Formats: sequence, structure tokens, C-alpha cells
Amino acid sequence: MAILNALDYHDHELSIVITDDTEITELNQQYFNRQGPTNVIAFPMQSETFPDINPDLLGDVVISADTAAREAEDGEIVFDQRMTELLIHGILHLLGYDHETDVEEAKEMETKAEELLHLLNT
Repeated sequence: MAILNALDYHDHELSIVITDDTEITELNQQYFNRQGPTNVIAFPMQSETFPDINPDLLGDVVISADTAAREAEDGEIVFDQRMTELLIHGILHLLGYDHETDVEEAKEMETKAEELLHLLNT
């Protein structure tokens, strides 16, 4: 996968789940105590919680196709482009990037996401 190669995670694995708003709403509530659907959720396995699990397993990225479709329409971009953006976003979360708690880290995450998107589009 080009994204993992660009991030120097050549031998690592992740799972990608494409779901709908109903299922992602349930996951959002269960794991984050948040109401309603979201576009992407990442479940990292490279954390202190799971230190002895396969070290090459980065984790799971769950994307709501329903939300991605709405966001693509709202942003006037094609669905595939939005799905790629969300996948990149989820992978960066698996690698420890966090845009919710630190403004500088949010900028760093956004810059890295733009670099990866540009790489994929060239």
C-alpha cells in the first residue's frame, strides 16, 4: 500500500472496514461515548494497551461510506477522493497523530495528510 510505504511502514498491516452510518454510530457511542455518526474511527494496536500483539499490526480504520458520500457532495469532490482522504486520516491516527488535543499536532497531521494525498494523486 502506497500510504504505508510513504510513511516507512512497509511491512505493517492494518484492516479497513467500510460501513454505514448505523454501524459507525454504534462504534462511536460504544468506544468514545459520542452521539451520532462520524466519518472515520481508528483503533490503534501500536499502543501501550496492546504491547504484545503482532508488532506489524497497526490497527483498524473504520470509515462510514454514508458520511463520506455526504461530505464528498458537500465538498464538491468525488466519492473516491473523500474515501482516500478519510483512509489517510485514519492511518495517521493509527500512527499516533492527534488533531483533537493539540493545535500544533493538528497542523502537523494536516500537513502530513496533504503530502500523502499529493503523493497518491501524482
